[in-house]
Amino acid sequence: MGSSALGMLFSIGFFITLISLSIVPQYSEGKTRHYEFNIKMQNVTRLCHTKSMVTVNGKFPGPRVVAREGDRLVIKVMNHVASNISIHWHGIRQLRSGWADGPAYITQCPIQTGQSYVYNFTVIGQRGTFWWHGHISWLRSTVYGPLIILPKRNVPYPFEKPYIEVPVIFGEWFSADPEAIIKQALQTGGGPNVSDAYTINGLPGPSYNCSARDTFKLKVKPGKTYLLQIINAALNDELFFSIPNHTLTVVAVDAIYVKPFESNIILITPGQTTNVLLKTKPYFPGAAFLMTARPYFTGQGTFDNSSVAGILEYKFPSFHLKKLPLFKPTLPPLNDTSFATNFTKKLRSLASPQFPANVPKKVDKQLFFTVSLGTNPCDHKNQTCQGPNGTKFSASVNNISFTLPTTALLQAHFFGQSNGIYKPDFPINPFHWFNYTGNPPNNTMVSNGTKLLVLPFNTSVELILQDTSILGAESHPLHLHGYNFFVVGQGFGNYDPQKDPKNFNLVDPIERNTVGVPSGGWVAIRFLADNPGR
Repeated sequence: MGSSALGMLFSIGFFITLISLSIVPQYSEGKTRHYEFNIKMQNVTRLCHTKSMVTVNGKFPGPRVVAREGDRLVIKVMNHVASNISIHWHGIRQLRSGWADGPAYITQCPIQTGQSYVYNFTVIGQRGTFWWHGHISWLRSTVYGPLIILPKRNVPYPFEKPYIEVPVIFGEWFSADPEAIIKQALQTGGGPNVSDAYTINGLPGPSYNCSARDTFKLKVKPGKTYLLQIINAALNDELFFSIPNHTLTVVAVDAIYVKPFESNIILITPGQTTNVLLKTKPYFPGAAFLMTARPYFTGQGTFDNSSVAGILEYKFPSFHLKKLPLFKPTLPPLNDTSFATNFTKKLRSLASPQFPANVPKKVDKQLFFTVSLGTNPCDHKNQTCQGPNGTKFSASVNNISFTLPTTALLQAHFFGQSNGIYKPDFPINPFHWFNYTGNPPNNTMVSNGTKLLVLPFNTSVELILQDTSILGAESHPLHLHGYNFFVVGQGFGNYDPQKDPKNFNLVDPIERNTVGVPSGGWVAIRFLADNPGR
């Protein structure tokens, strides 16, 4: 996805009726685990540039949060910086705890300077690799970290037990202040400036100037199996990743077990997580290996066309002194949609008796959402903006660009004070049908509003997400808060409601919480609306 979309990892939320269910007390069979997050400024140096930036507990990335399925997490967040803050627990369903989800002005008001908020939730029926991040403006560029939910005690993984589990988090480094970057972009209407480097666990690595010392090194033993918990925390860019002369076995995505398959290269969309098994060589190989990631990009805007690398090092025999050769991987071309499509097709749910794929077979509600990049007029009459023809870029769904409210939507709904805050009339399909991936319409203007789609409890939903060619087709990552969904189908061109459903996978489709809508294509997802208040 290009930076032209103003850094938007689209988040889709639905309000489910029977909201009163959300006040049912939580009961946990696990432990209660306490964490403290101090939001504070910290001087950090990368690429020979030192800046003061927003962090959690002075760390970049932030601390790892670890719990088990069934545990209750109580995380106190204290804000010591000038910016408002909120934290999203990406992928956690927040059953009966929707107010703990974190998106500012959606499920909560942000935490103001000098204030604190306690996120209190129980992890119900989930285990695997999640992550947490700031969920207001662009603060998630520096405020993020891994959230690892282990299986219940004495419940094994459905794959080989790893020797060690290692989080591998892709992120970005901006030498400038990311908040200033997005503020300027929103004022001028142009695409925001891109990052200066990608990072692995906060480190840019040796492919950037003045960065060789800031390199993530994974030191391994021969003949062992490592579980890499890969997280894409980059703002916009899908990334290819590979370790030369090693094969990765994909065993889970978005904290859902999959039918294992081997691949030399993986593709991961912003917001997604992927667990892979790395089996080290049975002997000391006499070499080191660059673990490298670079973007997959199909849009029209600017992007950071660089590569980030860490180093896989085998622990040396005591007698080994000479400098080792360093092997580099071969990654696909940056616009290799063929590889992206083939990799995605390999993902299948485990669909076992212990981990079934409960994909809805019957559909109660069908939705069709176009995902586009359009335009808005400049804020002031005499202003010339940097978007097409002097306008401002604006992302939209069904040609509606979301207007962030100043009162949290969940709060407004709960207290029956929604009038003037939002309207429950988000359209279930576009107002104007057109050839979505053909020649774009002349009028690229979007409408603006704070609109929601309200669904009855336990509604079975099928949602088609359709990319458009308005201002150029591009891949869009979309995350559904409060739910996992099944990706039952995808393709290129315009979705055909007569032909395409015949090819849907209703047996073992991949289940996840974040999906990339193919550039110039569509994706079909199904889910059960069983999470009130989300």
